[in-house]
Amino acid sequence: MTDATDSPKMHAPLAEPLRRAIGERYLTYALSTIMDRALPDARDGLKPVHRRILFAMRELRLASSGGFRKSAKISGDVMGNYHPHGDAAIYDAMARLAQDFNVRYPLVDGQGNFGNIDGDNPAASRYTEARLTAAAEALMEGLAENAVDFRPNYDGTLEEPVVLPAAFPNLLANGSSGIAVGMATNIPPHNIDELVGACLHLIKTPDARDDTLLQYVPGPDFPTGGVIVEPPESIAQAYRTGRGSFRLRAKYDIEDLGRGQWQIVVTEIPYQVQKSKLIERIADLIQTKKIPILGDVRDESADDVRMVLEPRSRNVDPDVLMNMLFRNSDLEIRFSLNMNVLIDGRTPRVCSLKEVLCAFLDHRREVLLRRSRHRMDKIDHRLEVLEGLLIAFLNLDRVIDIIRYDDDPKAALMAEDWGRDHVRAMSEKDYVSPLPASGEGQLTEVQAEAILNMRLRSLRRLEEMELTAERDRLMAERAGLEDLLANDRVQWDKIAEELKEVRETFGRKAPGGARRTRFAEAAEVEEVPIEAMIEREPVTVVCSKMGWIRAMKGHVADAAALKFKDGDEGRFLIHAETTDRLILFGANGRFYTLSVAQLPGGRGMGEPVRLMVDLPNESEIVALMIHRPGARLLVASSAGDGFVVLADEVLAQTRAGKQVLNVRGETVARLCKPVSGDHVACVGENRKVLVFALEELPEMSRGKGVRLQKYKDGGLSDATTFTLSEGLSWRDPAGRTRTETDLAEWLGKRAGAGRMAPRGFPRDNHFT
Repeated sequence: MTDATDSPKMHAPLAEPLRRAIGERYLTYALSTIMDRALPDARDGLKPVHRRILFAMRELRLASSGGFRKSAKISGDVMGNYHPHGDAAIYDAMARLAQDFNVRYPLVDGQGNFGNIDGDNPAASRYTEARLTAAAEALMEGLAENAVDFRPNYDGTLEEPVVLPAAFPNLLANGSSGIAVGMATNIPPHNIDELVGACLHLIKTPDARDDTLLQYVPGPDFPTGGVIVEPPESIAQAYRTGRGSFRLRAKYDIEDLGRGQWQIVVTEIPYQVQKSKLIERIADLIQTKKIPILGDVRDESADDVRMVLEPRSRNVDPDVLMNMLFRNSDLEIRFSLNMNVLIDGRTPRVCSLKEVLCAFLDHRREVLLRRSRHRMDKIDHRLEVLEGLLIAFLNLDRVIDIIRYDDDPKAALMAEDWGRDHVRAMSEKDYVSPLPASGEGQLTEVQAEAILNMRLRSLRRLEEMELTAERDRLMAERAGLEDLLANDRVQWDKIAEELKEVRETFGRKAPGGARRTRFAEAAEVEEVPIEAMIEREPVTVVCSKMGWIRAMKGHVADAAALKFKDGDEGRFLIHAETTDRLILFGANGRFYTLSVAQLPGGRGMGEPVRLMVDLPNESEIVALMIHRPGARLLVASSAGDGFVVLADEVLAQTRAGKQVLNVRGETVARLCKPVSGDHVACVGENRKVLVFALEELPEMSRGKGVRLQKYKDGGLSDATTFTLSEGLSWRDPAGRTRTETDLAEWLGKRAGAGRMAPRGFPRDNHFT
């Protein structure tokens, strides 16, 4: 029998710890996301999916001057050959490269519906066609000349470029955005003409400062135009550190309609803002009366952008109106800059403007050297062939005899001693073969093969002269390449020459190459109160017990005619004007501010006030009144604590309100009333009344307050202020107003218990 402890399972190695397993796999996923999906390469400015799309279109021979192919065919080839992901994602990436409102220099020429600035999606891939643009061809120029490394595709059947040669700094020209694991990138597009100018300056002055480059690249150049109002020092800081942001505004003009009428026409909107959603937002601002001086918005766009904004009154200042729209809509956005890119395709790093341009220039130098060496190899091979052909022309009869009578003409040609003196005589200068022959005066295998493949028509004298001229031309070109490979200055001069050619093709003089985004200073417009721009009209504010509020035109006298929802009833009826502001006091002790001009109209039942301010559902509305500047308010809690606060101190700037009366536990805010007179009268739930001097109450801006009245049980029911000499008034159960002038019995000090209420005091323990 075998002991159970000797079982193989007992001696099996421990499983990998879960923490290590998850950590290693998550790290692999994170690196894959960073390097193969989200971050662009600093050299060509492309992510793998975009690079594969362009390369697949090149393999399909979709040149900018050729025909179009179905987008479904292109996305299918990309998915099947290079990018094993969803075809919808591939098509979306390709469609974006064709959208001139998203990409400054489109890399795909689309035919069909590729979406629009309103945010509409492109048509299905089976309905659209595409081909490369000249800019995309410039990015791939040199792929056939060993300009970059190639690697196997995902299944090892094909090869794809690791990076594109990139004739211009595409990373900055078209920008990029992406979210990886633990990092992100967001780079705005720029103008190629300006980028080339900065590159040429860096070639001349490699140690140039970042601030100097801003003389060539003053800022982004968005495809949709707009106006950058960011201060120059902030722009310089952003490009110096690789992180920052730009304030981008819409461009607008003021059209005079005659007779004092005018309208604002927006012709350029900020980058990546959908026009349809922008108009919806502005229309919502008009409907909710958040910008009461704006009357209407219309979209009159065709191929260009034309948004018409009509003011409610011709007395409105256009700059004030636009400033309000800039603050409340996407007519002004803040575009963030985060130049987090892959250096050499491996290392993610946040780079400055200079570092990104230097990475591009270093890549261009590497491409130049590789293309030059590849060209030299081609020239050497051709020179070897030309040398053999020239030998054949000088010894034509012997060559013909060998080909005609020898059983193995190739071996015989290679074994023959032809000599070299005749070849030297064919040129005015001495000729030195770049490649060694098989032996002194003998042909190489390449030369022998070229002679055997030569056509009979090539045996004429003119062909011999052309071969000699070609040899001399190639020798001169080879000498130039040798000088270029040996001299750094010559290399940079060649790169500068290539960049100048790019500038001629895509610069400001080319179609669509001029700068579209302009710069301006954000003018400081004097703030004018909204009330000053609103036409003053009488309205009646109606708020129900459940908190539904509305503003009816005119001063409604008959409250009984008002209608409310089932189970609801009226509570507040306030005669106000459109220029007034309301202050709402909640049971949570917070004050909220409402503009009468922004309240919903009187048609229907109104809207819940809790949609306008952040009043919790469990907090009731304690008071609703018109704000009177300079007035004083008495606030108190159910526990009998309170104080006096200035009405100007309770105005809230946000919908979250402003905490004034501190309450906790089961204690809630009980009342808020305007202060008038010199004494305070309090009544508790025990029906005891206390009267004391108003000066005993402190004036505070926030707090719990002081004790108004002392209770053994229960709490405060109501309180009011009055003038002692005029007496204390209340409504009896019959609705008549009664006034008590002899209050000696109830007069005392603050925080006293008080005496039972006078005969005829309301049963609900309220003064009004």
